[in-house]
Amino acid sequence: MQPWWRQKRWGIAILLMLVTAVGSIDRQAMSIAAAAIKADFHLTNTEYGAIASAFLAAYGVGQLLAGMFVDRLGTRRALSLAVIWWSIAAILHAFARGFWGFFGARALLGITEGANYPAAVKAIAEWFPRAERSMAMGLVTAGTGLGLILAPPLAGLLIHFSSWHAAFIVPGLAGLAWVWWWRRHFHLPEEHPTIGAEERALAMRDRHTGPAQEATRRSAWRTWAHYLRFRETWGLVLARFAGDGAFYFFSVWLPLYMQSERGFSVLSVAWLVAIPFVFADLGSLSGGWIGQRLIQRGWSVDRSRKSLIWLGALGVLVAWPVSVVDDWWLALLLSSLAIASIQVKSASLFPLAADLFPARDVATVWGMSGAAGAGGAALFQWGFGWLIDSYGYHPVFAIVSVMCIVQAALISILIPRIVPLGERPA
Repeated sequence: MQPWWRQKRWGIAILLMLVTAVGSIDRQAMSIAAAAIKADFHLTNTEYGAIASAFLAAYGVGQLLAGMFVDRLGTRRALSLAVIWWSIAAILHAFARGFWGFFGARALLGITEGANYPAAVKAIAEWFPRAERSMAMGLVTAGTGLGLILAPPLAGLLIHFSSWHAAFIVPGLAGLAWVWWWRRHFHLPEEHPTIGAEERALAMRDRHTGPAQEATRRSAWRTWAHYLRFRETWGLVLARFAGDGAFYFFSVWLPLYMQSERGFSVLSVAWLVAIPFVFADLGSLSGGWIGQRLIQRGWSVDRSRKSLIWLGALGVLVAWPVSVVDDWWLALLLSSLAIASIQVKSASLFPLAADLFPARDVATVWGMSGAAGAGGAALFQWGFGWLIDSYGYHPVFAIVSVMCIVQAALISILIPRIVPLGERPA
């Protein structure tokens, strides 16, 4: 077989990583441009908070709806349409003229970006054997960290040399350019015009069909109700609800914590907070690679996935003392190690829908769990704000440090064995 950099499936994984990075930059542009936007339109902090919440709420709804959208239209077409619309939504921020304009643009961005991960996981199920899915998922999740690393300097330079409008227009145009490249290079393995026979067989080796779960054109309620008959769906949904808020906490609150509690300026924080997300990408890639190597060495998918989920969950415990250590660099290091651990866990958690369900149903199931994750994250962020106002950061860091342990426990209890539903004995 050809070296990995010439194999089609890894090129697809890199494309998915890049579009995830573009989406991350699209959403972070608002936080970088916030001061200029608030000054231009005289927005209060309450109004800005409502605008910020519009994205997360819409993102949860978007994942729930996007799952079936992707499964019915197919990965290539659905992701193309989603990226076109979220790129337009990003550009529309530049033409907003007040609270409702930004609120609507954020909501449109959230609901359309909701298709990103369901489509990515479905593409991985279509293109990768089980042993390689954690590595492929690690590349995709690394895209989030890459976007969070690039967004502050990119948006800052665009704002400095042009205006805050450019911070939304340029990433939006990048998304539209990505769509052209995606449509040129993505096809299913069985339809790809230039793939070799050996790689085609490898890509399709572990694709399974499962028991009577054909995608139908029933109502949304009947379709979701069908998947909720499975214990595994509940395991994914409840685990994501309980644990996804940990990563959102660091991306939303860490910059503010470094300013308000550690005394850093806004400019300093813009560079400092890139460091934890470098660790996040290292966690994504190393967690994915280790998972792949374990399965290649003979570990079962069940043992590999759960071992790394627990390893990452326990690693997040280092976040507990962040708010009480004296040195700012130690607080930043512990936060960085916690974020890396979250991503080690995610590289094995996120492929579970593909491990359990047929490729044709993966986006729907992943969208349901992703919606639960975003909904839980939204509730946790609201609760964290109240706790910080009332008691400071220490109880929040303590809660964040154990959230992923609860998540790992739910996976272990509700999904006793990670085995495709169609391969289980009756």
